[in-house]
Amino acid sequence: MALYSEKVMDHFQNPRNVGKMEDADGIGEVGNAVCGDIMRMYIKVKDGIITDVKFITFGCGSAIASSSMATEMIKGKPIAEALELSNKAVAEALDGLPAHKLHCSVLAEEAVRAAVKDYYDKHGIQYDPAIFGCDDCAKAHEHAAET
Repeated sequence: MALYSEKVMDHFQNPRNVGKMEDADGIGEVGNAVCGDIMRMYIKVKDGIITDVKFITFGCGSAIASSSMATEMIKGKPIAEALELSNKAVAEALDGLPAHKLHCSVLAEEAVRAAVKDYYDKHGIQYDPAIFGCDDCAKAHEHAAET
């Protein structure tokens, strides 16, 4: 039995939406200190729709495949729908990841959320900090509203 599905191999060998976006509306960067993977996700938004998305990932094949699949899953979608993207959905869309590589799909989910949060912060869009699951979000959002 192969360790990786054909979809994982395809997205690793032929990643979609890879590269830097110079005029991004939101940028999210996340990393995993244990494995060393780093993902940076760029989004372009118009009228609440993610019109373009790109990524740069430093990491293993599963991290690259997860990033690629996540971009495909949110491109053309409303921001609210992108925020619903789960690591489980990314892994399922890739026809599964080995248990020890599931953290890669978690990073992809977190990168999307971080990019959306950055978009909200840059554009002064109100949001519930609990959506992003971090304690510092409330403080950061309050600071952004003051400036």
